[in-house]
Amino acid sequence: MIPTVVWGTGNVGRAAIRAVEAHPALRLAAVLVHDPAKVGRDAGELAGVEGVLGVAATDDVEAVLASGPRAVVYAASGDIRPDEALADACRAVRAGAVVVTPALYPLYDHISAPPEWRDPVLAAVAEGGGSLFVSGVDPGWGNDVLPLLISGLGTTVDAIRCQEIFDYSTYEQEESVRYLIGMGQPMEYEPLMLAPSIPTMVWGGQLRLMARALGVELDDVRETLERRPLDATVSTRTMGTFEAGTQGAVRFEVQGIVGGEPRIVIEHVTRIHPSCAPDWPSPPDGGDGAHRVVIEGRPRIEVTVEATDEGENRSAGGNATAVGRLVNAVDWLAAAEPGLYDALDVPLRPAVGRLGRKPQ
Repeated sequence: MIPTVVWGTGNVGRAAIRAVEAHPALRLAAVLVHDPAKVGRDAGELAGVEGVLGVAATDDVEAVLASGPRAVVYAASGDIRPDEALADACRAVRAGAVVVTPALYPLYDHISAPPEWRDPVLAAVAEGGGSLFVSGVDPGWGNDVLPLLISGLGTTVDAIRCQEIFDYSTYEQEESVRYLIGMGQPMEYEPLMLAPSIPTMVWGGQLRLMARALGVELDDVRETLERRPLDATVSTRTMGTFEAGTQGAVRFEVQGIVGGEPRIVIEHVTRIHPSCAPDWPSPPDGGDGAHRVVIEGRPRIEVTVEATDEGENRSAGGNATAVGRLVNAVDWLAAAEPGLYDALDVPLRPAVGRLGRKPQ
């Protein structure tokens, strides 16, 4: 059993605790929290599972890392604290742990990562003998292994489009939805996540990763952005009211340009209510969220993935699949050489030993 720490208990951390507990090769060794109100609470309570897991949450990072965990699932956000997230991950790697996380966007494709991101990790690997694997939360597999797998079914491939289509009123992270993405803000408000170059910073690495796997070089990375206001005031179950005239929908693309054309595209279509921008793409069943990969070529191939968790919530389902990709890589990474890994290095494997298995 691989002693594994879950660091953070938000949307990603809750799913990580459940995934570690369910994995036959992993043992939940500790849960790290930032909120003093969570210290001392059982991990099962924080993760929303039945029963007591017998692991009390702590905020003592030094003590947890000093105990020598073999793996750390770093589930704390890096959206507005990238430097701190990188420092935390390097600290765990220096302690000899295999670290998996969605928080370090520039390391999705570590080959093209800026030196200020790549070098500290490599130094930590050399010093402590740990490893790092970064894969996205939106989810990573939807922008790397899935489109690459499906591309191999085509005779000709003209373009690859990866879509996230979501009603964000189901995403229980109000600060990010209202301020980072700008839902419910005046149309003149400039959300940080939509500022020029930020989408490329976040998703550009995944474009470069796919291009590398496909054997092509990107001429450029471009961005497009559309925003729509709400026609009427709407109320949501988790985030309250969003006023008419404020931002109600966002559509953007991060495009990998090959031969002057957008050939690899990551697109997000995000609404706070289905009534906003009804002409934009929607989940095929009219639900509140889906991930879709479209291979334009011959044949044209379209695959849509819908995942639910935490009471049929598709945002939670998307988070859970992203976490599954990370947590299910831990035992492979623990057996591999220390290093900095990406989605092309780490195989996506069947659920060996987990079919029909219930957590103990």
